[in-house]
Amino acid sequence: MLIVMQSQASEDKIQKVIDFIKQRGFDAHISRGEDHTVIGCVGRKIIDKRDIELLDGVKEVIRITSPYKLVSRVFKPDDTIIEVNGVKFGGTHIGMIAGPCSVETYEQMDVTAEKLYKSGVRILRGGAFKPRTSPYAFQGLGEEGLKILRKVADKYNMAFTSEVMEVNQIPMFLKYVDILQVGARNMQNFNLLKSLGEVRKPIMLKRGLSATIEEWLMSAEYIMSGGNREVILCERGIRTFENMTRNTLDISAIPVVQKISHLPVIVDPSHATGLRDKVAPMSKAAVAAGADGLVIEVHNNPECALCDGAQSLYPEEFAELFKDLKALAAVVKKTF
Repeated sequence: MLIVMQSQASEDKIQKVIDFIKQRGFDAHISRGEDHTVIGCVGRKIIDKRDIELLDGVKEVIRITSPYKLVSRVFKPDDTIIEVNGVKFGGTHIGMIAGPCSVETYEQMDVTAEKLYKSGVRILRGGAFKPRTSPYAFQGLGEEGLKILRKVADKYNMAFTSEVMEVNQIPMFLKYVDILQVGARNMQNFNLLKSLGEVRKPIMLKRGLSATIEEWLMSAEYIMSGGNREVILCERGIRTFENMTRNTLDISAIPVVQKISHLPVIVDPSHATGLRDKVAPMSKAAVAAGADGLVIEVHNNPECALCDGAQSLYPEEFAELFKDLKALAAVVKKTF
């Protein structure tokens, strides 16, 4: 349930309400808006809401019927805006993340990052640990890949994101990574999600291959219930009967999620389509639909890429696309 405090409620009154619900075995999650402070009361116990309504400073108590609480706009009506290295996701802001699917060599990352930086990109992407369908496919460079990413990102004053696959990898990632990514295959790895709830860095949560929107939001709830409020949702295409593209990009998920959740929603058109020539139109469609960001694969030499070269843009293609996207963003009253 949600406890909405009166606009003039003092910090002392707010703390007494928090203490009250914690003493009864509930977790308290605080959201401070312009007019009211809202306390999320989360737990599996039973409590009579009238006992809370009688507390000094409480305006009203609202029961949330949806299975996700902290993710819901009922809990936080205003958009959550997440900022990394000066790049904002959410509200009227569109963030850009770009880079190759996998880290292959220092030289590859250095050349790609330099060109992306010149195009205005400030957040780099690259996989160091790669969950692949085939056990014979390139699995990534591991920690060495993270070290390369950190070195290159620091050289160009960039942040970077990379995919974490297991709970025991988290301490390693915290040494290097600015945004921890949860891949589609791990969207319902609940032990991983719980552990990421204790992390105090942004988490990019990709939608599962066949996940419903509610299942996706429930995975975000796992992270937020652990205390981490910086969750970026990433639509990356879902599995359907259609086989003309790698996946089917669910553009409608953007406005659907934005209506019911305050979290930023970004789009990965590269994994969604799997085809280089489809990335640009799907990127534009995502911005037109109100996306809060994009993550686009860019490789300095896609033909020689060890992973997903067919869906990676050349740096020159990306530079042109980014110019078009900035112009399009103005139409929907947003800015990169």
